[in-house]
Amino acid sequence: MKSNKYFVFLIGSQLLYGKQVLNTVEYQSKEMTSYLTSKLPFCITLTSIITDSETAINTIKKINNDDRAVGVIAWMHTFSPSKNWIRALQLLQKPLLHFSTQYLDHIPYNSIDFNYMNINQSAHGDKEFGFLTYRLNIKNKIICGYWKDSQTIKAIADWMKVANAYNESFNIKVASFGSIMKRVAVTEGDKIEAQIKFGWLVDYISLSELEKYVDAVTEKEIFESYSALKQRYTLNIDNDHIKKDSVLYQLKLYLAIKSFLTKNHYSAFTTNFEDLGSLKQLPGLAVQLLEYDGFGFGAEGDWKNAALDRLLKILSNNQKTGFMEDYTLDYRKKSGLILGSHMLEVDPSLSSTKPTVEVHKLSIGNRNAPARLVFSGSKGTGICISLIDLGTHFKFITYDIECFNNLPSTPHLPIATQYWQPKLGLIKGSQQWIENGGSHHTILSLSISPEQIETLSKLFKVNYIRIK
Repeated sequence: MKSNKYFVFLIGSQLLYGKQVLNTVEYQSKEMTSYLTSKLPFCITLTSIITDSETAINTIKKINNDDRAVGVIAWMHTFSPSKNWIRALQLLQKPLLHFSTQYLDHIPYNSIDFNYMNINQSAHGDKEFGFLTYRLNIKNKIICGYWKDSQTIKAIADWMKVANAYNESFNIKVASFGSIMKRVAVTEGDKIEAQIKFGWLVDYISLSELEKYVDAVTEKEIFESYSALKQRYTLNIDNDHIKKDSVLYQLKLYLAIKSFLTKNHYSAFTTNFEDLGSLKQLPGLAVQLLEYDGFGFGAEGDWKNAALDRLLKILSNNQKTGFMEDYTLDYRKKSGLILGSHMLEVDPSLSSTKPTVEVHKLSIGNRNAPARLVFSGSKGTGICISLIDLGTHFKFITYDIECFNNLPSTPHLPIATQYWQPKLGLIKGSQQWIENGGSHHTILSLSISPEQIETLSKLFKVNYIRIK
């Protein structure tokens, strides 16, 4: 089922060749709109054919004020003098895709005449429009290709997902339970500038506020959640009542945090093992269940990664995307692997196996042994994404990775694991990551492409470095 949000298809033309030509342009555009809508994750709506600046300006104003309109796709079917678009594009506040295509995928050599050319002028109409967007320094996406080709449709779909994530970024609110970990540099940042640039609102939340929600969770709610947990995952607690109590307490934390986030309209959150108030355990299983529900997360108060995690979950539809940390390295030449994990909070969307619920001591945080999901990560091509604050500006950093599973287990390290290798190689990849200031906390995704991050960075007007 498609979202109720949609993209607007703007068709550029002019009055030079008469009404009959415009009728043909409209007919062909309707056919294309219907076909593309059937293939893409969002619907496309078609406006009237735009032939003058007044129509372009009024159309863009309506789009700007329409909360359901995610972005704009512009195609110059015939030659559309781009001076008609200057003010409209200056006013546009939604993501713009310049789609350079044409109605036919071939040249009709035996029948082509000037009448055909009057109608089919996108070969030079799109270049006129492209010059203007470049002149105006608009950070739009450009896709060239035939509108029925699967590769072209995939490129449009990928852009649509980015445009939707960009719009939703300005609705992200992060609840930072406790402060950040003491004396850690990379988790610091300018929250005001982040809100200006990305729309992220970050609020410090005292643990005393959360504790009220913990106290309000009922036994009935906990056991209903426990029944659902047993159906979804394998419980490995050996009928140990102490371990069961640990699982139940994590479910209590899960329900409390979710209730707080939902009632206060937060879509991401952080925790900090150095600041747990009266909580009996560091949230582990609780965090993983919230990640499964689509909430963004950052450990040790890392609000930038919490917001970024939420943003990229929107982009990936919460598929194979989650908070990650470089845990330890295997420098052997035949291996060259990174073991990625975190103490308790690895996102189960990355799992390739059915997770088990386990309870083990945690030698940090000075609390009771917490429950967590243990699983092996996924196999495939992916990326790691870092967002750093350099004081004067933000920067996205990614590197291309190959992910692995079915590797040797870690019986004395009972945590969820994701193994990967930079495609550049462990040594060169790690060196370039460090040279560019990449964080030890990242978002790892097997569902997002580097091209999508590049598009996103252009929309936010943020520097982007890709290590490949």
